[in-house]
Amino acid sequence: MASSSKANLAEQDEGEEAEEIEHFNDFTLASSWERFISEIEATCRQWLADGPKRLLEKGAVHLDSSDNIYKVKSELKNAAKIYSMEYYFEISGKIADWNCTLHDLQLCFGVKEFLVISPQSASGVVLDAPEATKLLSAVSIALANCSSLWPAFVPVHDPSRKAFIGIQNMGTIFTRRFEADRIGSQVPIKFMHLEGLYELFVSKFAYCMSDHSMHLFRVHLLMKLTYQTLPNDEDNYDDIQEADTESAKSETSPGCDNPNRKHWDDDCPWNEWYSAEDPVMGFDLVVTWSEKVVESSLEMAEMENASPHEAEKWILAPNLYPNLDSSKGDRIGFASQLHLLVNALEMSFEAPFIEDFVSVENPGSDNLESTMVIPPPTVLDRVLKDLFLEDPQLPDFAKDEHKSSRAIKGAPVESLFVQFCLHSLWFGNCNIRAISVLWIEFVREIRWHWEESQPLPKIPANGSIDLATCLINQKLQMLAICIGKKRELNEEFEDCIGTKDNASANMEEVNKVGDESSSFHAQSQAFDEKRDSLLTPEGFNGSKTVESKFSANAQDVHSADKSTLDSIRRGSAGPVGSMKLLKLCQSLHAPFTQSAPLMTEDMHEERLHAIETFGFSCNFSAQLERETLSSDMSAFKAANPGAVFEDFIRWYSPRDWENDESEAKGPSTDLTEGMNVDWPPQGRLSRRMSESGNFWRKIWDEAPILPASEQKPLLDPNREGEKILHYLETMQPHQLLEQMVCTAFRASADTLNQTNYGSLKEMDTKIDQLYLTMASTLRPLQVNLLSNTSDTIEDLQRLCVVFEHVEKLLILAASLHRRFRQVPRISEAIFSNYYNFYLPTMGIGLADVDTQKEFDMKLQLSQNERQVVSNMFAPPTANQSWRKVLSMGNHLNGHEPILREIIFSMHDNASDNHYASSSPRDYQQDTETYRMYTCGTSNDLRVALSIISYD
Repeated sequence: MASSSKANLAEQDEGEEAEEIEHFNDFTLASSWERFISEIEATCRQWLADGPKRLLEKGAVHLDSSDNIYKVKSELKNAAKIYSMEYYFEISGKIADWNCTLHDLQLCFGVKEFLVISPQSASGVVLDAPEATKLLSAVSIALANCSSLWPAFVPVHDPSRKAFIGIQNMGTIFTRRFEADRIGSQVPIKFMHLEGLYELFVSKFAYCMSDHSMHLFRVHLLMKLTYQTLPNDEDNYDDIQEADTESAKSETSPGCDNPNRKHWDDDCPWNEWYSAEDPVMGFDLVVTWSEKVVESSLEMAEMENASPHEAEKWILAPNLYPNLDSSKGDRIGFASQLHLLVNALEMSFEAPFIEDFVSVENPGSDNLESTMVIPPPTVLDRVLKDLFLEDPQLPDFAKDEHKSSRAIKGAPVESLFVQFCLHSLWFGNCNIRAISVLWIEFVREIRWHWEESQPLPKIPANGSIDLATCLINQKLQMLAICIGKKRELNEEFEDCIGTKDNASANMEEVNKVGDESSSFHAQSQAFDEKRDSLLTPEGFNGSKTVESKFSANAQDVHSADKSTLDSIRRGSAGPVGSMKLLKLCQSLHAPFTQSAPLMTEDMHEERLHAIETFGFSCNFSAQLERETLSSDMSAFKAANPGAVFEDFIRWYSPRDWENDESEAKGPSTDLTEGMNVDWPPQGRLSRRMSESGNFWRKIWDEAPILPASEQKPLLDPNREGEKILHYLETMQPHQLLEQMVCTAFRASADTLNQTNYGSLKEMDTKIDQLYLTMASTLRPLQVNLLSNTSDTIEDLQRLCVVFEHVEKLLILAASLHRRFRQVPRISEAIFSNYYNFYLPTMGIGLADVDTQKEFDMKLQLSQNERQVVSNMFAPPTANQSWRKVLSMGNHLNGHEPILREIIFSMHDNASDNHYASSSPRDYQQDTETYRMYTCGTSNDLRVALSIISYD
């Protein structure tokens, strides 16, 4: 029992000793306020020991408003309140110029690194003046204890006033005190002018002088003025300098607000389809004077009347449209509509026929009606009229075409199908229903042109088909050719009917003197002569291989036979060099032949597929080309009476005629009568042509003797035209949309490529890259490899994003170029800077770049560039001048600065003032004893004052 009680007593004594240790009171920190100072001191010592580099490693936060300022933060508690202490510091030891981006307190008080202590409250400021003073004292004591020269600031008053008080230990017997405040309205008239601000500064140290203008003080002054161009909605972009003309217009039409005013991009190539918001909202011009020494308020009055052109520096800062670098797709342009077209392509697989998207009987029509709107008939009629408006002069389809444009199977910008695709982008917001309606009406209009034999507009009538374009464009080109052939046949038929009518009328008159049959024969012969007059190289082909070798001076051996043969020779384009016929010693003539029948890409693919299936042979190729081959043989027979199959082969396919060089060739003296002519030609047919049952020889035997002018045309316009219309009317929706997507992308890029943006190499590079990206992305659509489950849709959507980036950059480049045509260095510098800033958004830059940072650029102007920038500040019109009353000086073409910043400073030598007796001998130097920063306009004024005082 005794031992247990002793043990309990021992445990009790140990507990009491532990409790005494826990509640040990350090009487050196007697109050919570002193403990608060100690905590501030410990934090500052830690920051001082770490230094800037170590603080960066610990996670110092970079300020978005500056390129070189970082901060660290610590929470401090005093009684029931929590305070936040922030330390701001710079990495570079270089002193920042005030034209650079500085922190607000750096600009106001001229400090480099500093502390800010503030309560963690909704306002973030100390509203109680005694508390603010006590808080600043605590920080000052803590900084003095750790021998720090950091200035410290406390925000006070209302947050809108941006008021601060501060203190800094100078390391000597002097202390610098800071104070800043702001007048948000009703600025005294005296402080609107430089003279009043100067007197305000002088009053801080000239205590006993009532008239400051009569005394001289060497005050150092720096001044910076900021001017801003008028917003785009207030000035007339191109004609703003013609103020008198605008006034006259407003007088003649008082009821409208300048109805003839042009938009900024009226002459840009994309303006036909949409009007872009000007990405350049305006410019800020920062004018800076070098440091001056002012000795009286009269000099300040003179300086207020000085022209900005006398300033030392002009710095231009562009104000770009908000969220210009945003990829949210909130801007209307080609990219946004192409994205909708890709969505329509994805939906096109839901129905087998285009009419299904329009018909109300379609199972998905309810969904289509609720989400996709068709424009009213008036809009549809207007679009069709624009599409089929006949232009008397066809545009140059290859004008301003990019070198890589033809790698995309689309069509030239001005062609009919391209115009349809571009209209579709804006028709009914490019939904599948609206596209279907427009396509159906488009095909109906094309059928009307076919049935009425009216030429198709915006289709080149050069008689050829461009196989590098999309299939629909090829079909329309072929249809235009068929319409032309159809018109020619109709005209010939009408001429024939007219000739017969004239013949009937003449027969009644000739009955008295001649025979009716002979008269009709004469008229008929006249019609044949008219058809022969059409035998020109434009309508028919000459020699297929050696037409250039025609000899106008070729001579036949027997003139009598020659005249006889020429009397029955028809459709000859001329002799082929010195070639002679095998059976007759007559010159071999090249006939006029019909052009080979035109074929579109799908027709060529059918022939290639047939060759792959049945193999390539002489007979099979002849079967494929039977009509053309028979036509050429008939024309050859007509141009060369008495010719044999071997003669045709020698002319038509020289590689199938083998010359016999071994046999002696001697001139035929009995026929040539002394003329040195090698005849007959020695040689034989090739093996494939000499085989029995050769299909070429069979065609030769069956071919009639007819010149090309009397043959049936190889191209049947009626048959081919109906086939084309059937193709257009029965296309599957996805086939149409695939070609529309390729064509729309190429046409949109070709339209933007016509923009004049000067010599911006970055823009040239991006456009070249865009065409290459489009060509590779759109390739599956061009070879019919797309399906409704294909990944190509996602690739197309990504392509729309890339297109949007390039489109935004191009519009910005055009806006800058039109402003600075005379000084291209400015536009090139601004665009290059923004291009580098925009790279991360385009997915090219580094991943850790903060794309949320706003674009901020300042460009210093040379002397020869100032006048061009000055012209941008056009004198205000009468309509603009009444809005504001000019109350500040230093006007630029009638514009007062939107912001005026001035730094006043007073430099004294410590030995010359009343503190000299208490000053150490080593502190006899020139010191900035007074400094005042002012910032504002006539309606707003902020003043920040720093004064060195003696402790």
